[in-house]
Amino acid sequence: MSGCPSCGSADKHGSQGGPFSTGRDLVEFVFNAHDGTVRDKAIDGGGYETTCQGCNAPFTLTTFVGKCPQCGGVHAIAPVHRSAEHIQFAGEGVEF
Repeated sequence: MSGCPSCGSADKHGSQGGPFSTGRDLVEFVFNAHDGTVRDKAIDGGGYETTCQGCNAPFTLTTFVGKCPQCGGVHAIAPVHRSAEHIQFAGEGVEF
C-alpha cells in the first residue's frame, strides 16, 4: 500500500497493514491509523449491526474499533468500507 487513501501518508498509520487487510492486521491498522484518532470515531448512521465473530452474539459496532459486549472480542472496520460485511475480527483473547 503506497499510503492512506484519505491523506496519502504512509507514516501515520502505525502498522504494516492497510484498509484492505483482513483479520487482526486490519484491526491493528485501524486501531493505530492517524495516531489512534480513527479508532474511537463514531460510524455515520449509528454503526453496523453485526454478529461477534468470536461468540456469535449480536451487537452494534458504533466506532471503527469496538468490542463485543458479550465476550470482549475486538472488531474493526476501515472507514473506506460502507457495509458490515467488511468488519474484521482480531481473534479471541486479543487486548488493545
